[in-house]
Amino acid sequence: MEDAKATCIITCDGAFRGAKDIPLKGVIDDALIGNKTVNKVIVCTRTRTAVSMLKGRDVWWEDEIKKVESQDITNVAATIMDAEDPLFILYTSGSTGKPKGVVHSVAGYMVYTNYTFVNTFNYQPADIFFCTADIGWITGHSYIVYAPLSAGGTSLMFEGIPTFPDAGRFWDIIDKYKVNILYTAPTAIRSLMGFGLGPVKDHDLSSLKVLGTVGEPINEEAWHWYNENIGKKKCPIVDTWWQTETGGILISNMAGITEGKPGWATYPMPGIKAILVDDKGEEVVEKDEEGIIRGNLCITQPWPSILRTTYGDHERCRTNYFATYDNLYFTGDGALKNELGQFRITGRVDDVLNVSGHRIGTAEVENAINMHAGVVESAVVGYPHDVKGQGIYAYVIYTGSHGQDTHGTADQIRKDLLQTVTRIIGPIAKPDKIQFVSGLPKTRSGKIMRRILRKVAEGELKNLGDTSTLLDPAVVDEIVKGVL
Repeated sequence: MEDAKATCIITCDGAFRGAKDIPLKGVIDDALIGNKTVNKVIVCTRTRTAVSMLKGRDVWWEDEIKKVESQDITNVAATIMDAEDPLFILYTSGSTGKPKGVVHSVAGYMVYTNYTFVNTFNYQPADIFFCTADIGWITGHSYIVYAPLSAGGTSLMFEGIPTFPDAGRFWDIIDKYKVNILYTAPTAIRSLMGFGLGPVKDHDLSSLKVLGTVGEPINEEAWHWYNENIGKKKCPIVDTWWQTETGGILISNMAGITEGKPGWATYPMPGIKAILVDDKGEEVVEKDEEGIIRGNLCITQPWPSILRTTYGDHERCRTNYFATYDNLYFTGDGALKNELGQFRITGRVDDVLNVSGHRIGTAEVENAINMHAGVVESAVVGYPHDVKGQGIYAYVIYTGSHGQDTHGTADQIRKDLLQTVTRIIGPIAKPDKIQFVSGLPKTRSGKIMRRILRKVAEGELKNLGDTSTLLDPAVVDEIVKGVL
């Protein structure tokens, strides 16, 4: 709101998410404390949650729409936009600082999302397309709204989570509406795998023609489960790789055109020039003994929906994406490339976690934890998680408050810390594990040795590497003994 200098907000009294009611209006009220630019909040009735309505600022959607319906608006002209006018701002995490406001433009974004939608999914007129993403995430922007609708398609969306009221929610929707294309996240697939085949077996999924995955690399076990039990081995699976910054799919097999390969995103879309480089920015051409090239994934030429800037800070856009290597867009991901020219994404090479397909900067989470009154310092790393792909592991130095060594039990302190992170960032950033420590492994110059913390979180306790150069090597032994 502050970046965009928003003057009006449209929200609901609340939203349903599984068995929970999310108090959207309450969240907005908190965010508006001290705000100087917003003068109107339009509230749509959804959950009938009790809300506070401020006189002069807050109005009900239902009342306002009646005023509009009573007027002749047939002569109101659409506003003409330039191709390069900003279309929207969407925030994404980085390894440092606050999230970056990625700016996409009017024409390039729509052209590229349309192009990738039609070709990746082999979309045909009259197909029913079901993308399960949150509409506020880039996947929802691109492949629930802009791409399907600009292609004249039917876009189906749902409210809630895939396991409520039961784990058959997706399959109910596919059966009822005869969905032809399903686009979902590996996290959702892994979660549904845990419920077995009971929720799947009584549903007719024969309408499905194409399956897709997005948000993170899909592991082979989930790929095969998806293929065999949902696609019945008849539906190609498109494993799509892209980012908030790219606007649309950059690497993927194309349904009915190029073969899929479990765990591999396969080929760049036509027009996308991808290469792997070493730490100096030189293209890697040497193969290992398995015929695989390994390196950092970069794009050599622009595409229509490339981000135009980071809102209000163009220099940050340059340094984040274009300064690491000369004349290259650096994705921040490592990748493999086989002899066929297919790519496999191996994950972030910076301090950014991929939790359920959402990028979260470790610095963001640390900053939120450190805002708790009893916290002296924290360090956050990722570790393998069966459902989320990556979980968040936090090491916290906590001295308590109110002059006490501790304030409440360890479990209560953890709850307080989780509430703090939820309040500042959101529930997606809540650490899965919080380990209280008396110190962190630091070099003599004060740098936290995250490599050690990462190995401890991953359970690699026998291969921590050289710890003799640390300021206090004994800290590592203590952390190992207290690992969760």
